[in-house]
Amino acid sequence: MDKPNANKRLLAFILYVIIYNVRSMEKEKKVYYLFWIFIIGCVVGYVVEGIFSLIKWKEFINHSAVVIGPFNAAYGLGALLLSAILYKFRDDKVWKIFIIGFIGGSILEYIMSLGMELVLGFTAWDYSRKPLNINGRICVRYSLFWGALGVIWIKYIYPWLIKLINKMDYKVGKKIAIWLSVFLVFDVFLTGVAINRARQKEKGIEAKYKYEEILDKTFNKEYLKNMYNDSWSD
Repeated sequence: MDKPNANKRLLAFILYVIIYNVRSMEKEKKVYYLFWIFIIGCVVGYVVEGIFSLIKWKEFINHSAVVIGPFNAAYGLGALLLSAILYKFRDDKVWKIFIIGFIGGSILEYIMSLGMELVLGFTAWDYSRKPLNINGRICVRYSLFWGALGVIWIKYIYPWLIKLINKMDYKVGKKIAIWLSVFLVFDVFLTGVAINRARQKEKGIEAKYKYEEILDKTFNKEYLKNMYNDSWSD
């Protein structure tokens, strides 16, 4: 089977699973709820990763997926996926939720790694040296983590998160969500431009425009290295 086509089929299947399971959600299926679940997941993931890096390496590492703001998209997408695929199983036995989280989280992590490589030309993690890994994109250790997280998420975090979102005034929350969405689109675009400019700078290509000079002083090689563990470079 042709590998690019196989990857596209796999991605299409994952999207289908998410959409199918989201339909089983009741009030929480609204885009409003899903957006805030994603945002909160991004921010919490950023904080957790930051604390972990401080404890393990005595150094703060910026684990954001974009150059501005504390948004770790891996955790945001993980929060969406776990909410979507586990919602209708929230009252089932723990072992069943664990298995679904194990499989779903592993597939998501593989897709995210593959997507980064196809779009940006690099991945932010590499498990090739860890036992029982698949193409260095996923490994059993972190798949077990996804399973455990699935149980904790749907049993405890998700219900609390929905209550938290419900406490926010809907009109205010909607306006913030719209503006934040626009900002994130800009942030993603700026991140791509920054990566491209940093690669040019590393090859000795001098800045021609003012915005390139600004990028050289702000979101440069050192900044991106801290974000992506030096994986962004060619």
